[in-house]
Amino acid sequence: MSKKGILLINLGTPDSPSTADVRKYLNEFLMDGRVIDVNPVLRAALVKGVIVPFRGPKSAKLYKEIWSDQTGSPLLHYSKLQLKLLQDRLGDDYQVELAMRYQSPSIETALQKLKDGQVESIKVIPLFPHYASASTGSVIDKVMKLLSEWQTIPSLSIINSFHNNEKMIETFADNGRKHHPETYDHVLFSFHGLPQRQLIKSDHSGQHCLKVNNCCETLTENNKFCYSAQCYDTARLIAAKLNLSPEKYTVCFQSRLGKDPWVQPYTSEVIKQLAAKGVKRLLVFCPAFVADCLETVYEVTVEYGDEFKELGGEHVQLVESLNDHPLWIDALEEMAVN
Repeated sequence: MSKKGILLINLGTPDSPSTADVRKYLNEFLMDGRVIDVNPVLRAALVKGVIVPFRGPKSAKLYKEIWSDQTGSPLLHYSKLQLKLLQDRLGDDYQVELAMRYQSPSIETALQKLKDGQVESIKVIPLFPHYASASTGSVIDKVMKLLSEWQTIPSLSIINSFHNNEKMIETFADNGRKHHPETYDHVLFSFHGLPQRQLIKSDHSGQHCLKVNNCCETLTENNKFCYSAQCYDTARLIAAKLNLSPEKYTVCFQSRLGKDPWVQPYTSEVIKQLAAKGVKRLLVFCPAFVADCLETVYEVTVEYGDEFKELGGEHVQLVESLNDHPLWIDALEEMAVN
């Protein structure tokens, strides 16, 4: 009997925390024209001549801080768990494969496994809750290019975004409840950042993005494809589950690269402002990530934690990501079969 193919795709991780492997990963990641969307010659000069040579050794040190001798990269570890748990749920009628947009396991290898399995259809689930050209768009682009080389292309469907998925929202809320949000002075919803120019490109009307006051804070027909607007919607939904009043939480964005303006407010600036107001305890959600990774377990817990203490704060508590939570696997199962 023919099987249905499910392809889970996350961003990626170096093969090891060595400087050579980190540089290899950064080179593939940052040379993607959807990630650094500038002139290809300029992009190559920036990436190969400036960013990778200097950022590689620094990033390698950070990866060593989160790397496990037993399980390696936390992002790959949890992604593999999600693969196994989803396959167990779906049973023999489905073939589930995992790929990373950059590095291993590759999308090409995963698609070949589905081809060898003679699946009758393929559903692609990019593991990014919020659509962005630099993440989901890049995954779709790569999958389509590879499939275009097949003589026979099976039925194909793709999950564009799932920022308001009820079970995903409840999983984040459930993880947050374990830390008793009422005992914290303020809650941050810190999402991965993007250059403002990429948000503007997603505004098909050309009349909304950064032209209307608070343009991202409410999801509408004009900004339904906007990464930032989808992030605000996710935060609002999680906050509602936790009964957080609007003044109790802030949406912000982390992980800037370069000097161009990125989507704001920046997490680092929000932390400074809160510390100046006397806030002592912060609870931080990172709902752009479905698995804990460098940006959560190190950037938030260590970098922002240390920065906050230097400014007079006492504690920054990270809310764990979706990881292998059963309710998140429920959400993946629903996306796979519906």
